[in-house]
Amino acid sequence: MYSPSYNRIEDRAELLAFMRANNFPILVTGTGGVLHASHLPVTVHEQGGQLVIDMHMAKNNPQWQEFLDDEVMVIFTGPHAYVSPRWYEHEERVPTWNYAAVHAYGVPRINTQRNDKRQSQRRLTESLDPQWLAKFDALRAEYLDGMLENIVNFSIPVARLETRWKLSQNRGRREMELIAAQLEKSTDAAERALAALTRKHYVEK
Repeated sequence: MYSPSYNRIEDRAELLAFMRANNFPILVTGTGGVLHASHLPVTVHEQGGQLVIDMHMAKNNPQWQEFLDDEVMVIFTGPHAYVSPRWYEHEERVPTWNYAAVHAYGVPRINTQRNDKRQSQRRLTESLDPQWLAKFDALRAEYLDGMLENIVNFSIPVARLETRWKLSQNRGRREMELIAAQLEKSTDAAERALAALTRKHYVEK
């Protein structure tokens, strides 16, 4: 991902929070030169100091059969919005689009053990629907086994991350402030979230 140095984020805690908040990324594989992509829910956790992405897909989805020893990419997309040149202090400007994104890379490991697959689904339920967790724990073993049989669960130890918080940092603080103020007026929650992210990353001048 093209990302100038002033757009990159190195703060591990912020990156982990971002990936967890935007937990319906796109998994991209390219084994044999053919690209495939799936939109999948995930959980992200730390294991021995390494970020690990936990995912699953339907067994009927052929993409998992491409998991050899090849690296895959997981694309996390955060808030984004059009930025109008009307918002700038200087008149000679052009439109742009601001956004936050993370590309995570790693080699998938398929989990074949029944308990590992169950724990993966339990973590996902706990993160998305904690009020239903007790019901999940009470599911009949026969029913749960049938459900688990129909999915492929896998984890991706993250080997590297590419990040881009494109928030008009190159325009300077004054224009970042003007952009954030306009985004804050929006009725769109994503645009207001981008305003908050912009404020968090104001440059000094």
